Amino acid sequence: MRISNQVSLDESEIELTAIRAQGPGGQNVNKVSTAIHCRFDIQASSLPDFYKQRLLKLKDRRISKEGVIIIKAQRFRSQEKNREDALERLAELIRSVAQTQKKRIATRPSKGSQKKRVEQKVRKGRDKQLRKKVSWDS
Repeated sequence: MRISNQVSLDESEIELTAIRAQGPGGQNVNKVSTAIHCRFDIQASSLPDFYKQRLLKLKDRRISKEGVIIIKAQRFRSQEKNREDALERLAELIRSVAQTQKKRIATRPSKGSQKKRVEQKVRKGRDKQLRKKVSWDS
């Protein structure tokens, strides 16, 4: 399975098991194991250490404490489509850790934008004052 130009996974590293799907589907759901349970052990894989470290740091409910990615694919009614879906979702998860996010550079609001914000707040306050009940005492 191809992850990127340099990185690929051997099919033997991914454990795919057919299970019965949940939800609607009539008798088909009760008789046929169309859902796919995909298990991928991060530590035992041939992925580069860079990928392994980032995957283990991810806060994702699909990754167990032992470092095993578990994906359940039951979107489709056919086992083959669910198998493809599970493998694609696994590849997508692994690809997501390869992308590094740009470091954010802290900026300050300009004097003009600060002044504009305060004036807008004052205007809003005045509008709200006008909504109050009018007292005719004075």
